[in-house]
Amino acid sequence: MNKEFFEALDLLEKDKGIPKEYMIGKVEAALITAFKRERGGSNVRVVIDENKKEVRVYEQKTVVEEVVDPMTEMTLEEAKTHSKRLNIGDICEIEQKTKAFGRISAQTAKQVIIQGIREAERGMMIKEYESKQGEIISATVERVDPNTGNVVVNTGTSHATLLSSEQIPGETYTPDTQIKVLVTEVKKETKGPLVTLSRVHPGLVRRLFELEVPEIQEGVVTIQNIIREAGSRSKMAVASTDDNVDPIGACIGNKGMRINRIVEELHGERIDIVKYSEDPAEFVRAALSPANVISVEIADGERAARVIVAPDQLSLAIGKEGQNARLAARLTGYKIDIKTN
Repeated sequence: MNKEFFEALDLLEKDKGIPKEYMIGKVEAALITAFKRERGGSNVRVVIDENKKEVRVYEQKTVVEEVVDPMTEMTLEEAKTHSKRLNIGDICEIEQKTKAFGRISAQTAKQVIIQGIREAERGMMIKEYESKQGEIISATVERVDPNTGNVVVNTGTSHATLLSSEQIPGETYTPDTQIKVLVTEVKKETKGPLVTLSRVHPGLVRRLFELEVPEIQEGVVTIQNIIREAGSRSKMAVASTDDNVDPIGACIGNKGMRINRIVEELHGERIDIVKYSEDPAEFVRAALSPANVISVEIADGERAARVIVAPDQLSLAIGKEGQNARLAARLTGYKIDIKTN
């Protein structure tokens, strides 16, 4: 039995990555719990010898002149039957065979061991997701809750939920299809890690460009800011550390190949890429793209800009339902007032 027990620990470590030392500690606790339930609170010591492949359980009793509590004490005369060297005040240990435990005690031990495995798995899952926080992971859609709209996905090693509030408006999710999601938050809960996945977070757009554009990976092109209205439109400000590299062109790619792959992943979401500038007026001008701006005046001491455009550019500068101007204001951090000349 002991040999099989240690083989099982080796298998747990190999298949699930649960350290053997961790499980040995849980098994010790399980055996102590089982023994105390069997014997009504006796003191016990467990010895697990990995080298000898042995598990031994010892009931402990204090040697006393007069026994008050027979569960934890014994007389010197009785103690001498176990060891001639024992004296008053010593601890006498009597080995107990684990196979002698009753069904209830064995079940208690089993439950503690199973709980230990679950805790270890939760701990490893938390570490796994924590290492991926802020990163994109691929997941397979398993099912959609018809009541909440939440989507249960399989990440390959575990299951997680994409809340309806974190889904791109208008997207539909079909079982067995692959989607990319951003891990935005990981919280430790008693039932396991609470992982927040998102398809609407601006970080998803950032990570998609980082994966698609080598110049961003190399640090030649930097993403300064991203503002997003998921499912509709995003604006991204980029800069280059190399005068010979056009940051906008790098993100768009040859014949639009790079940005098209990202737009396809986001199911048609429009992405405006503008050049970042330390000059607020230039940055505001670029942020209002694709509208052509005649002039930009920055108010002294205020984060506000007065923009002049031609009459035929006004609707383009403002955008449908004010979206273009709204995103430009959020991207630059300036309140933008658009007028015609």
